[in-house]
Amino acid sequence: MQLGKNELRIIAGLVFLTSFIFIEGISLMSSDFLGSSQTGGSDTISALLKEQQTMAAIDSQRRTSVNKITGIISRYNRTMPEAEKIRIANEIYEMTKKYPNLNEDFICATITHETGKTWNPRATSPMGAMGLMQIMPATAAFLATQEGIDWISADQVLYNPISNIRLGCRYMSELVGTFNHDGALAAYNGGPKRAALWLASNRNDSTLFRETRTYVPAVNKLYDQFRSEGMM
Repeated sequence: MQLGKNELRIIAGLVFLTSFIFIEGISLMSSDFLGSSQTGGSDTISALLKEQQTMAAIDSQRRTSVNKITGIISRYNRTMPEAEKIRIANEIYEMTKKYPNLNEDFICATITHETGKTWNPRATSPMGAMGLMQIMPATAAFLATQEGIDWISADQVLYNPISNIRLGCRYMSELVGTFNHDGALAAYNGGPKRAALWLASNRNDSTLFRETRTYVPAVNKLYDQFRSEGMM
């Protein structure tokens, strides 16, 4: 059957209209897809940038903290190898993250006083307390089981500055959680019972051992000094 001119024009028009609708549909779908992809891409980039900024801030905080701690160590122990200072400083920084109720100035003040301002990892008191944080072997052996440190001998564990700091900070954090700041210092030096009596008596110093009466203000003085240095 032959089609007339009018019929051919109608068919051609329908073909053109169908093609136009099909192409426009694909174009709209592509635009939606690209828009969605671009939005998702922007969100991903923003998230990555925020993550990088957070990591950079953490790294900057670590470097600032480590530099400050190594500076304190150098002030009192000039013969300690630089690598050892950095190792100790990094461990102290890690302890402030593990125990939020401790900070670098408080830990450094405790070590500075406990070692007689020497920062000597092999410091030993007349009573037998050992290492940077001057821990008694019996206390350390108990703490080691909690901390997951193999108790080989008191010398090997407590004269190792890293394990000593880990044990000392664990104990100090527990004391701060129980007695707060000053009470924790009193307990660290004179025992928890004496610290509890002292706080219950409205800080009557007669309830403390003579050494503890001077210990608390001495550590606090160093603590305030180190904190003020950080604000300069």
